[in-house]
Amino acid sequence: MKLQRTNRLRAAAVGALAVSGALVLSACGSDNNSGGSGGESTSKAASNIKCGEDANLLASGSSAQKNAMDIWTQTYQSACSGTQINYKPTGSGAGIQEFLQGKTAFAGSDSALKPEEVAQSKKVCKSGQGIDLPMVGGPVAVTYNVSGVDDLVLDAETLGKIFDSEITKWNDPEIKKLNPDAKLPGTKIQAFHRSDESGTTDNFTKYLNSAAPSAWKHEPAKAWAGKGGQGADGSSGIATNVKQNDGAIGYVELSYATGNDLNSVKLDTGASEPVEATTDNASKAIADAKVTGKGKDLALELNYKTKTEGAYPIVLVTYEIACDKGNKKDSLDAMKSFLTYTASEDGQKALGDKGYAPIPDEIIAKVRTTIDSLS
Repeated sequence: MKLQRTNRLRAAAVGALAVSGALVLSACGSDNNSGGSGGESTSKAASNIKCGEDANLLASGSSAQKNAMDIWTQTYQSACSGTQINYKPTGSGAGIQEFLQGKTAFAGSDSALKPEEVAQSKKVCKSGQGIDLPMVGGPVAVTYNVSGVDDLVLDAETLGKIFDSEITKWNDPEIKKLNPDAKLPGTKIQAFHRSDESGTTDNFTKYLNSAAPSAWKHEPAKAWAGKGGQGADGSSGIATNVKQNDGAIGYVELSYATGNDLNSVKLDTGASEPVEATTDNASKAIADAKVTGKGKDLALELNYKTKTEGAYPIVLVTYEIACDKGNKKDSLDAMKSFLTYTASEDGQKALGDKGYAPIPDEIIAKVRTTIDSLS
């Protein structure tokens, strides 16, 4: 078996450059996010992958990491063609439920497991429990489509009121105050939120509740709790609706904003200058995160109220959720191999031009050690 794996890896490394040029990420068709990961870099990364046992690896969850999963899957399968990876971007809530029902090898979630979900996971993990492995981070961009406005500054207070239907016109005095030089129209605001349970919603509302509790009194949750607005399915649904409707505003991961050529709000955080939604600025905020998980669990606590210069506070971290012990035997080896690649230096670097921020070195080192110990 080892000889077969070695031969397969050598053959894949030789042919990966030709193959990668012909592959197209599925995200390009569904979300208009153009551009591949690069043939030469894909081939090099593929040559460093150590394949696991052949398997059909099923996973689901976070749509925030869909574009990342597309890149990772393309590169991994160019090296390990015997393993088929099927990741369904059903949303964090649905992904966790499928994992807890034993339908998938792992789940993707933009929020860590709740205590009751950890308790439920013990039925699936048998001798262990579900744990959170932070794999990729990035900014949640507040995208907008307002005719004649290409540069817009908002703060947590105005965002909270907009998404809770307290501010309903783009020329509202509170928005004018933050944008004295902008020609703001009297267009009605169309605020779009996720209709499905989403970790992106959870993180966005954590920011609103933390940074502007007087404007956003709802408890943070995966399910939308604000008043009014319009629901859209998945990040791609919000991006599409914002693009098609003048006066629209919504929240999506940065890759969906850039991939659809959408404008993004700059945030007034209290720092000397408004902060743009970029991977570098998100990394400055993620660097403030603390590991709060116990044992092998690596759940993070983010600082949504940071005023650090250049730190963009609306960020999320996507976790891969797996059992520490008691993983599915028929897919354990393949899952560990795939997650080892996603957490590797190559796997993290592959996402830089897609709007994602790599996990800080100190944390990702712990992730790699934990993946190696999964059983």
